[in-house]
Amino acid sequence: MKEDGSNGDGSDGHDLPFAAELWEACDRLRGSVESAEYKHLVLGLVFLKYISDSFERRRAVLEAGTRDQNSDVFTEDDEERGEVLEDRDEYISENVFWVPKKGRWDALLTAANQPDIGQRIDAALEEIEKANEEQLRGVLPRTYARAPLASQKMGELVTTIAKVGFGDDEDRARDILGRTYEYFIKRFAASEGHRGGEFYTPRSVTRLLVEMLEPYEGRVLDPACGSCGLFIQSADFVKSHGGKARQITVYGQENNQATWRIGRMNLAIHALAGDIRLGDSLLNDQHPGLKADFVLANPPFNEKKWGAEQVASDARWKFGTPPDSNANFAWIQHFIHHLAPDGRAGFVMSNGSLTSNQSGEGKIREAIVRDDLVDCIVVCPGQLFFTTQIPVSLWFLDRNKQSRSERDRRGEVLFIDARQMGQKISRTQIEFTEAEIQRISATYHAWRGTNELDYESENGFCASVDLEEVEKHSFALSPGRYVGAPDSEEDESEFEEKMARLVERLAGELAESERRTVEVRQALETVGYEI
Repeated sequence: MKEDGSNGDGSDGHDLPFAAELWEACDRLRGSVESAEYKHLVLGLVFLKYISDSFERRRAVLEAGTRDQNSDVFTEDDEERGEVLEDRDEYISENVFWVPKKGRWDALLTAANQPDIGQRIDAALEEIEKANEEQLRGVLPRTYARAPLASQKMGELVTTIAKVGFGDDEDRARDILGRTYEYFIKRFAASEGHRGGEFYTPRSVTRLLVEMLEPYEGRVLDPACGSCGLFIQSADFVKSHGGKARQITVYGQENNQATWRIGRMNLAIHALAGDIRLGDSLLNDQHPGLKADFVLANPPFNEKKWGAEQVASDARWKFGTPPDSNANFAWIQHFIHHLAPDGRAGFVMSNGSLTSNQSGEGKIREAIVRDDLVDCIVVCPGQLFFTTQIPVSLWFLDRNKQSRSERDRRGEVLFIDARQMGQKISRTQIEFTEAEIQRISATYHAWRGTNELDYESENGFCASVDLEEVEKHSFALSPGRYVGAPDSEEDESEFEEKMARLVERLAGELAESERRTVEVRQALETVGYEI
């Protein structure tokens, strides 16, 4: 175990005691501010603290160099020393953000008790963005002056985040802060409930996707990239196998501007560069000509009224026009469209996509299967995502099932049933264990012929099936139909999803009813009635 309390496996901040303490302290200051809004204030300040700390570390190195006769920047003149310390190029050349004097953390900390602290933070972020426009243009949130948080609370938030120390080593500091940042993203997603899943994919899911897809090098696309967690996990995967993060080039798109900012900041904290664009991928594809080696994604589940009529004649719909009632097969075809001739995709989908025949979805799925693009389907347990019970599946597509480094798998599909896996981490959520991630991914790679294991089908867990067998099941892709599950479980995934949707809808309606009740009570109290 490392001295910071981590296991050295690139995990998020749950193993950093101070991360939990910092979260609790920040959460106490939130008051009545909505979590969805508050997260941008906290994460913006965490990012500001990080780049300011990095700047000060580099400044200390330069300071020492100006006093070392063997250094290129040695000088005995105090004025020249000051010029070296304020030379922007000395920082940029070492991949350190240049922080102007007004943007430095110490200046904000000194002014934390001032009533205009919100304006000062906005000004600091503006100065930093101008000084690093190429990397940070449009990224930093400047909403502190108008935030629904009292200046006293804002100052306390600055003081709270200032207590975090990350040490003198840049790599170690980036690792710790990167995991702290991810921990905060995860906690905010949990506190936001269903909406939180729009910008954060649980770590065990990203780990499984990346371990199965193995993006060692090449172009990686995520058209629904949220906070960019899949890119960070991909880079961690490359580094864990002795490579460099620069072996992959990342391309992303995110429709929510605030989430897009979080993603860009998250990449910067992890020292990753990427072409991350803003916009609706289905209606306004910002990477139209890109052919990616890997597509990794967790798009919105079962999105209705997504604007299908606006792109009805789009070239992406090779396998059939997706219905406006559900965007699942729009996303799937979007992923396929962006795959290079030897490209592969791994993505999350609701289980309804495995069996649905509504609005032509069955015909689209059939066409995709007949084109021999489906490589593997993993059906997952429910409760993997925050507060939503909808069970999901992982789809893996391959444009070339006879690549040189693999065995010829043309005409075959691997089905894995992982519904009985996962361990409980809270009352409402489970996660895959490391052993389960390795078991599933090793099974897939044995079947592909890319590891040293011999693949064998296992009753109730995995089965290799030819396309003729899939056709006999009307091109339904539920693993339970193929791995030896009892007949009564064949349509369990579809039932689970319908039931989960009903429960989720009921929970929303009860919450809305409770909100309206509170409003009525308050209105009556204002005119002198109590109930």
